[in-house]
Amino acid sequence: MGLSRKFLSADGLLSSVRRGLYRETFKPCSSPYSWADCIMSGLAIFGFKFPSLLQFEKGVNSEPMISRNLRTLYGVKKVPSDTCMRERLDQVDPRQLRRAFKQIFAHLQRGKALEPYRYLNGHYILSIDGTGQFSSEKVHCDSCCSKKHRNGKISYYHHMLGAALVHPDQKVVIPLAPEPIVKGDGDNKNDCERNAAKRLLEDFRREHPHLKTLVVEDGLGSNFPHLSLLDSLNIAYIIGAKPGDHQFMFDCMKELEPETHTQQEPDGVHHEFNYYHDIPLNRSNNEYRVNVLNYTQTNKKGKKQHFTWVTKLTINTGNVYEIMRAGRARWRIENETFNTLKNQGYHFEHNYGHGKENLCSVMTMLMMLAFLIDQVQQLCSAAYQQARQHAGAFKVLFEHIRILIRMGIFVDWETLFIYIANPGQRAPPTQDWVFQLK
Repeated sequence: MGLSRKFLSADGLLSSVRRGLYRETFKPCSSPYSWADCIMSGLAIFGFKFPSLLQFEKGVNSEPMISRNLRTLYGVKKVPSDTCMRERLDQVDPRQLRRAFKQIFAHLQRGKALEPYRYLNGHYILSIDGTGQFSSEKVHCDSCCSKKHRNGKISYYHHMLGAALVHPDQKVVIPLAPEPIVKGDGDNKNDCERNAAKRLLEDFRREHPHLKTLVVEDGLGSNFPHLSLLDSLNIAYIIGAKPGDHQFMFDCMKELEPETHTQQEPDGVHHEFNYYHDIPLNRSNNEYRVNVLNYTQTNKKGKKQHFTWVTKLTINTGNVYEIMRAGRARWRIENETFNTLKNQGYHFEHNYGHGKENLCSVMTMLMMLAFLIDQVQQLCSAAYQQARQHAGAFKVLFEHIRILIRMGIFVDWETLFIYIANPGQRAPPTQDWVFQLK
């Protein structure tokens, strides 16, 4: 990595995150552990992929090298206990962690790392979707949403609305700060995905006022209030629509002759496009007009898939294929984001602590922040890429890391990645071994 992009290394990004914490105002506390040490320790749990706070604490207490690596790799001067960390992080407002996401995004822009994500006349595709993160009939906090079942039992849950920059040709995604779907102070009604989307999009546009953005979402987003919000924020969209939700719109299209386009791939996949302009979204909002793309894909075995999207973009034969690919890129937030968090060592659905106020949401924010840093390394760090290639599976890479941080001290992440990537050049570590690039 060149010197001009050194700030995109794991070490550079973590230093930036820590510096940003000193600019936040947290609640006064007499604890001997600083807010920065508590938050960076929480981030390290997900950075090292410890499966629980308890295992993290056991590792810190039984392996002296882990504490020393927390100092060199995360800047943690004093590691809090499991109990102390839960109590302190429970008091953090999740919004106070947004600065870290914005700082990393700014570094990506400064380093021109986002240029490959431009698509369809220079837009950045922002995929938005919700997912569940916690559910229990016993454990709950003041922020939990609740659901009463027919048998009289009540379940408590937290959901979150995630957002990530995606691209049809890029497997790496760039997650933004997620929006918790929780009850606010004094609220009796459950929060919902629509309200969370409004908060997320307004925060996004305030933090990135000039970013040329194209939102892709599933059919839940193709409603008049949401589309009007996107228009007011100057955000383009390609959003799914289903006949069951838009019968009036589909009936209107039956009376019109569509413009058509077909395309055949060398591998036998056939694309059929039917598109319409200036169609009313629904009967109640007849004055709100959209363009509609109906798309059918037929594979070489004859299996068909159907999709319909609404958009304000003008559709023509020159861009209809790109519009389709942008619409289908929505799945990257499910496949490359949520599934990775659930299945590749982040333990997304594990309860790292619930607390009484914000702990569940704060731990989710820290998990997503660790995931963002990992994604930037996958995109920008040659040392990380080489270590990942040597390890193979993502889980195996972090198994190596959790073993090595018990064996010696690494002065920075790049040294750790290079050590993993070059097994033939390793010297056998000792208890006092310090790993440092010459």
